[in-house]
Amino acid sequence: MPKERIAKVLARRGVASRRDCELLIKAGRVALNGAVVVHPGTLIGDDDVLAVDDKVIASPERTRLWRYHKPAGLITSAKDPQGRPTVFAAISGLPRVISVGRLDINTEGLLLLTNDGELARYLEHPAQAIPRTYRVRVHGIVSEAALGALTKGVTIDGIHYRGVTASIDSSRGSNSWITMTLSEGKNREIKRILEFLGLQVTRLIRIGYGPFALGDLPPNATEEVSADSLLQLLPRYFRRSQPADSARPVRTGRQ
Repeated sequence: MPKERIAKVLARRGVASRRDCELLIKAGRVALNGAVVVHPGTLIGDDDVLAVDDKVIASPERTRLWRYHKPAGLITSAKDPQGRPTVFAAISGLPRVISVGRLDINTEGLLLLTNDGELARYLEHPAQAIPRTYRVRVHGIVSEAALGALTKGVTIDGIHYRGVTASIDSSRGSNSWITMTLSEGKNREIKRILEFLGLQVTRLIRIGYGPFALGDLPPNATEEVSADSLLQLLPRYFRRSQPADSARPVRTGRQ
């Protein structure tokens, strides 16, 4: 097989996102055949031995993806300097995985986990415009006209947000539930947009990420997406040229 950039290979093996793998290389934490790697553009082949922090990183197994119902109060990070509980400390029984994007500490709902950093990068990348859907509880007076205008996009403090679809599900007094779908996922996007409309977010639950839904998955539970479902739901990703067939999900029924 042709040689590939080392950061891309590390990402496919589930070490971290490609960008974070480049940071690991710059920090001198990655070795190739026993020698510290100094450039993220280094090319490697199938027989080369990779290690991170002196631990050998095995060749990737097939691409796998899990749905996880993140409860409020967890940080989407492997470690937290403040000692707060993390998603990766809460889950168990999974191989090395990384998250597809992040959810804020108080945001609940669907978080995707994968052993394939390239898949995470694909699903996160703005170019894919993959929709994320949330149920949002807000305090304040909700204007249907103002929500409808969000489809044209909005600029707040110099930051432009793409069009968002939003609808009122229910209202009781000054409290309402809204469903919002966005395709960009900028930092604190929903809270910033709704604050711009004079609304205070009191609860935020992600219920969908592209073709994947939270459904009735209980809080802090994980469920693997079957190999067949991955092929059916993400055909564009798996049609892309991948160096190793082992990175593709196998058609052996549910996992």
